[in-house]
Amino acid sequence: MASDLERKAKEAFVDDDFELAVELYTQALELDPSSAILFADRAQAYIKLDSFTEAVADANKAIQLDPSMSKAYFRKATACMKLEEYQTAKAALEAGYQLVPTDSRFTKLIKECDERIAEETMEMPRPARPTTVAIHTVTLSPPSNSNISESQSSNHSAAQSAPVPSKPRFRHDYYNSVNEVVLTIFAKGIPKENVSIDFGEQILSVVVNVPGEEPYHYQPRLFAKIVPEKCRFTVLSTKIEIKLFKAEPITWTSLEYSDKKAVPQKINTPASSTQRPTYPSSKSKVDWDKLEAEVKKEEKEEKLDGDAALNKFFRDIYKDADEDTRRAMSKSFVESNGTVLSTNWKDVGAKKVEGTPPDGMEIRKWEY
Repeated sequence: MASDLERKAKEAFVDDDFELAVELYTQALELDPSSAILFADRAQAYIKLDSFTEAVADANKAIQLDPSMSKAYFRKATACMKLEEYQTAKAALEAGYQLVPTDSRFTKLIKECDERIAEETMEMPRPARPTTVAIHTVTLSPPSNSNISESQSSNHSAAQSAPVPSKPRFRHDYYNSVNEVVLTIFAKGIPKENVSIDFGEQILSVVVNVPGEEPYHYQPRLFAKIVPEKCRFTVLSTKIEIKLFKAEPITWTSLEYSDKKAVPQKINTPASSTQRPTYPSSKSKVDWDKLEAEVKKEEKEEKLDGDAALNKFFRDIYKDADEDTRRAMSKSFVESNGTVLSTNWKDVGAKKVEGTPPDGMEIRKWEY
């Protein structure tokens, strides 16, 4: 009977044998999977074992089964605070406080959450755009219902021999996008109403109710913190797409949290600047702005001889002249076939400029 197993689990908890308490609660839940009190009590045993992710999952299930159970909210908040998920913890505490406003434990922890949230806000870096996309593919394996160590398995072999229900396995992959981590679970033909997803600050809780099978639970502690209110999911015919909005602009090197993970790399966005871009080269880097300035300086200081010097002189005059001077120069040069160049518009503007060849030369008209 589930009630007998529940009684034995409570006795084990009082005796500080929390592993045995978890195992007994698990067996009781196999007989009575709709008992909110069993999930809430197993959550408390998980907290004692420092299995905070599992505790949050059980507390969520208890709240789902009985939204009026205040201790389920309190235990969820306790586990979330241990995971430093203060926003999620505060939300659970505020919901529980509405049920029992006389319980001072809720107000005390709400105040502590506010202090921790304020500290995190002061340390939060500004968001930036990522420059790379990393894709990983792994396979989800459902977590074990038992948390008993090998040394204690011999003492409770009878309890461990209980059959473990088979659970589905869903392949999934994920990748880093601009401000999100996009997780895709390849579960075909799952109705939207059979999927329940809860977002915490660093916890993702996925429950998939497969018709004719045991519900699938996946509750990882995530690589880094997310912003729950900006997260969303979509259930399609072939997959479930979950978009986790990052709290910090870093590249996730894995989906789940690990004590041994590498230091995350912050994503830097190049600052906007009016400086002209430099161009890639297999040779040494060239300062194009400096090179352009040197060329202009050389052109200005260059000493020319003969026709080149004369042409430069005329170009400089034309460049700095007013409109009338430019018109006079153009008209006189064209009409004289390049033999006259005048800057006086009043003189050349009212008549045709005749050609004046150099001494010893004459102008000839070409016939076509």
